[in-house]
Amino acid sequence: MNNQTKKVLILGGGIAGLTAAWELSRQNISVELVEKSCFLGGHAIGFTCKATDKCQQCGACSVEDMLKNVVNEPLINVHLRTEIKELKKSSQFNITLTKSDIELPDSQIKNLPSGKAAKGFSKYNNPLYVTESDKDKMGSSCEITADAVIVATGYSPFDPNRKSTYGYGKWKNVITGLDLENIIRENGSLVRPSDGQKPQKVAFIQCVGSRDERLGNLWCSEVCCPYAMRMAGTVKHDNPNAEITMFYIDIQNSGKEFPVFYEKIKQNIRFVRTIPVDIYPLENNGLELRHMAEEEGSPSSESFDLVVLSVGIMPGKDSSKLSAITGIPVNQDGFLDNEITCCSCSSSAKSTQTSQPITSSQSASSIAGLFVAGTAKGPAGIASSMADAGKTAFEAMKYLGVMK
Repeated sequence: MNNQTKKVLILGGGIAGLTAAWELSRQNISVELVEKSCFLGGHAIGFTCKATDKCQQCGACSVEDMLKNVVNEPLINVHLRTEIKELKKSSQFNITLTKSDIELPDSQIKNLPSGKAAKGFSKYNNPLYVTESDKDKMGSSCEITADAVIVATGYSPFDPNRKSTYGYGKWKNVITGLDLENIIRENGSLVRPSDGQKPQKVAFIQCVGSRDERLGNLWCSEVCCPYAMRMAGTVKHDNPNAEITMFYIDIQNSGKEFPVFYEKIKQNIRFVRTIPVDIYPLENNGLELRHMAEEEGSPSSESFDLVVLSVGIMPGKDSSKLSAITGIPVNQDGFLDNEITCCSCSSSAKSTQTSQPITSSQSASSIAGLFVAGTAKGPAGIASSMADAGKTAFEAMKYLGVMK
């Protein structure tokens, strides 16, 4: 059997799914790429470039490049607005696909001369615009056989409404990091939602939804610290007079270049080691943050023009459903792949750690040929997700006999 007669089905069209699909296609393996939404790219395709005077290695360009690769590759067949319904294994995997019931994202709806349509974040999204009528016509309901399956269904951002004392959705100038991305994309720079003016005092609150015992979310999302610092640096570069404060628990060190980056960013950004408890509205849509003073340990408050919530990485909303369909276990935090099993044997070992950053690309199931990649397994940044997806594709190739 030559490589081109081998087929791999990939669930998830985010950066991990795109990377795995591309790597497999490079070995002449055909890929069925299944994405629940109407656009490829996942969360990462919505990120803007954080370059200032030089590249900040945020990974946004890598996502664009990978999306371009995938949509132009004839060996990769894309199924948008589609999800898995059933999976069985005999000599091959027998997969039943069905149309998803996902709605068009409000944040991407644009008013066009022809009516309202959701717009993809990248010029490489195909289609670029999707109307409600288009959406209803999209999706695949069919049976597919595949020689291997990779689950790369990604994560869900923490819902900031669960932290009700922050007033997200109530106070206009309390936004999330993802909202900030959209604002910069639409306006070319950061402006306040309330009045379209550039904010002069900006606060970033870290660990919103992560490392929160009251919520039961004990894990670190890993990427929030470097992500927020890059974004803060971008805002400061655009508006040098802006005063930016970052409230944090601990700074997560990520990558060998991070210490140098951190020391540089501290020259322009104020860091306060405490997490605000409440946010209250002030006149002119200002915001008052109340917290414990870092040094005195006494209640304190400070006013800001804009507050950015760095929301954490949560398990994908469909993790339990996917676990039931595929047999991949869910760990105590809700992520896939708590058990790590070699793809060529049935022995397994329970992981002793909780939702750690990605360290393995091995299969999580006792079913040979079934693999998990990317943030479906736990928190990770763009570069780590791409690296893990590449390793997972390699493991799949070994299982298929393409690689030794």
